[in-house]
Amino acid sequence: MNSAAGTPERLRLLPWTTPDGKPCYLSTDSGGSRLSLLADDIEAAQLDSGEQVLAGAKAVLADPKAGEGAVRFALTRATESLADVLRVAVSRGERILGDER
Repeated sequence: MNSAAGTPERLRLLPWTTPDGKPCYLSTDSGGSRLSLLADDIEAAQLDSGEQVLAGAKAVLADPKAGEGAVRFALTRATESLADVLRVAVSRGERILGDER
């Protein structure tokens, strides 16, 4: 797909999905658009949250008295955070590869 100027459009994988879980993409040639900056902020928040979830999960796993509910909760949050972090990694990787082309 080409933009009107004849340069390839870049699709950015956004850090959220549609209500039915499908990926969302932004077509832009600028990383400074409002939506790009919002996506940057959300990615940063997801990475920060992932660090907090990791610390919490480590604490639960280190506690020999932690019950099944605590372990299940920690694992559920950890898998959600891992999905977010993987989406950020894919999005950033695609942008890096796009910059090299």
